[in-house]
Amino acid sequence: MHDELIQKLQKTLGNPGILTVPADMAPYCEDWRGLYRGRAAAVLRPATTEQVADAVRLCAEHNVAVVPQGGNTGMVGGTAITGDGSQIVVNLSRLNRIRTIDPIDMTLEVEAGVTLKAAQDAVETAGCLLPLSISSEGTAQIGGVLAVNAGGNNTVKYGNARDLLLGLEVVLPDGQIWNGLRRLRKDNTGYCLRQLFAGSEGTLGIITAAVMKLAPRPRQIEAAMCAVESPQAALDLFRKFQHHDPDAILAFEYMSGEGLDLVIEHIPGASLPLGARAPGYVLVELGVVRTSGDLRAELELILSEAFEAGLVSDAVIAESGQQRASLWKLREEHSEAQKREGASVKNDVSVPVSAVPELLRRASESCERLVPGIRVMPFGHIGDGNIHFNLLQPKEMQASDFLARDREIMSAVNEVVQSLHGSFSAEHGVGCLKTPLMRHWRGGPELEIMHRLKRALDPQGLLNPKKVLPS
Repeated sequence: MHDELIQKLQKTLGNPGILTVPADMAPYCEDWRGLYRGRAAAVLRPATTEQVADAVRLCAEHNVAVVPQGGNTGMVGGTAITGDGSQIVVNLSRLNRIRTIDPIDMTLEVEAGVTLKAAQDAVETAGCLLPLSISSEGTAQIGGVLAVNAGGNNTVKYGNARDLLLGLEVVLPDGQIWNGLRRLRKDNTGYCLRQLFAGSEGTLGIITAAVMKLAPRPRQIEAAMCAVESPQAALDLFRKFQHHDPDAILAFEYMSGEGLDLVIEHIPGASLPLGARAPGYVLVELGVVRTSGDLRAELELILSEAFEAGLVSDAVIAESGQQRASLWKLREEHSEAQKREGASVKNDVSVPVSAVPELLRRASESCERLVPGIRVMPFGHIGDGNIHFNLLQPKEMQASDFLARDREIMSAVNEVVQSLHGSFSAEHGVGCLKTPLMRHWRGGPELEIMHRLKRALDPQGLLNPKKVLPS
């Protein structure tokens, strides 16, 4: 069906730029969670923006749908393809150049296929910080990170991906290239197009390069893990840190006792750094650029006050960078540990920060009534109100039976989230997993505006179809 198109793409991209053998294409046709598995007509691996544009233009001329793909680390099927072999995947991993690092402007111009970790390492050599950190940063690519507006661990201080974005280069659905690679902090010349594409999940255009804001590297960093009796105690601890010095808080993460148990059970080298198990834990990281003052002493003072107030029952402060990394490993390996334990239903939700304890209480009660024996494993960014409210299958239940009720379980969680004026997707996006929720949550003028934008930019509906917007 696509023979003529494939021949043209082979001529445009060359042999390294196109895969057509099913075995070669297989890794690009299944998502990280194993929820979606499809079959592509071809997987394209362009090496330049111009090759991306040529490929997209050819696909548009042949009325063939294109699915953009970065590191394929998404959680909601944002790069899922159909099983009929009618779609073409455009993987951006070969667009992997760091174009410029400017330590005066504090900017980074980088291509979409560069991994977040590679970008972090590159700016570190220039004495700067790319202050975006997510669990999959070794695999996740800049283009995908921006396309879903990823959040991560440092949102409480630096904001989400779009808050670090100054400029974009984008291939439009008809193959045109929009060059908006500007480094300006102030630019009031019309609509802010870069923010239109950030968070659009590849449905309006394919991000091929970006200009991102950098930050000074902290000269003092301290991290501690604290045992807490409840989410409310964790939130009260957060407020105590805020009242002392809100600008020093780099990250503030919550973990349930049951969730950390699984990490210790399934992840080699993971161990509890505290004297005894607790109902919950907080990982707090502080950082300051200043060299004056003693950040360690400030951390010890706050924790001492928290002990006296009954907010913390035990705590450990990292004594080295290696120990700090070990504490972070306990937080970052939650998803992998849960995957090894069995089937899970994941909820990436957000509520106002003050409502997090109520969310955890009410959503837990609702799910436990719905599925007796369900294991509630919440963790995440309590400092910005984003909790990964994950639920594992009861030990006596088959995985298939549990996953068959995923919509029912998600609805129970989302009912609580909506009553607290929250969002069903905080940082993972909508993809195709959560598109059915859009009409209920974002219906009316808001959803209609989104549909109008999609029709205006992609009238053929060929760019990442059936993602984000319900039909």
